[in-house]
Amino acid sequence: MNLNIQDIDRIIEMAWEDRTTFEAIKFQFNINEQEVIKLMRKEMKPNSFKLWRKRVQGRHTKHEKLRAFQKGRFKCTRQRQISNNKISKR
Repeated sequence: MNLNIQDIDRIIEMAWEDRTTFEAIKFQFNINEQEVIKLMRKEMKPNSFKLWRKRVQGRHTKHEKLRAFQKGRFKCTRQRQISNNKISKR
């Protein structure tokens, strides 16, 4: 695994996000779930890694096969459309 600092930062960011699947990380960076876990263990503080691991272990949103929705992108019901580069207010 030969990754630059920007790639490592992005992988950690994607792994930390609840809705980004391990399959998406594999597609983009060609590293599997076990390699992501090793990278997280190496790059994070021990307590941060334990919290992350506890949170994502068995989480349905981190694995495409376990997701309730198969196609499309998750969109929060409170998220509004962005038009003309202006974010709509509530």
